[in-house]
Amino acid sequence: MAAWQGSGYHRHMIRRTSAFALLIATAPLATWADGERAGDFDYYVLSLSWSPNWCKLEGDARNAEQCDKDFGWVVHGFWPQYEDGWPAYCPTVTNPPSRQMTAAQADIFGAGGAAWYQWKKHGTCSGLDAATYYDTVREAFGQVNRPEVLRKIDRTFKIPAKVIEDAFLQANPDWEPDTVTITCTGGHIQEARVCLTKDLSPRACAPDTRRDCTLGDALLEPLR
Repeated sequence: MAAWQGSGYHRHMIRRTSAFALLIATAPLATWADGERAGDFDYYVLSLSWSPNWCKLEGDARNAEQCDKDFGWVVHGFWPQYEDGWPAYCPTVTNPPSRQMTAAQADIFGAGGAAWYQWKKHGTCSGLDAATYYDTVREAFGQVNRPEVLRKIDRTFKIPAKVIEDAFLQANPDWEPDTVTITCTGGHIQEARVCLTKDLSPRACAPDTRRDCTLGDALLEPLR
């Protein structure tokens, strides 16, 4: 009886070990593709980063190419979004963009590498091919009036994040207050996130996206 129990236990452990090995072998696939269906989303978030701040906090240490230029607001991301959460790394049969195609986006993304990363993580979920995705990003970016006053600053200064939000709303009078949200990181203004419908009309951001920075003394770096 004891020998039979030991043999059964041994077979049980082999099955468990095999299942565990299979799980480990397939784990990289799970992290690469979250599994959401491409094109199945509710709206877009156009995330604009104030380039001088990003360079101050991260880009300079990386010798990032965009930090050698006088960029103001650049596209950080163009994200398909759910009303609660977002998809990422969607499986797609669409061909990835060529290096030439991503390099051509550097004027709005800051660098071709940034454009490539956004396609890989978010563009694949749009249901669009790469060329159409980038054309859509460019159209969305072009229809946002970015406050010109920020391009005139000549020194680092402190400003309430709410002032940046109000400047966007004043420059885009057809937006409702919840169309844009301002985020901060490291005491600096980080991003302006603009919510758009699938046809790129302004709309209110869903609650999980409306997380305004409340700093009254956020730092803003001048153009380079």
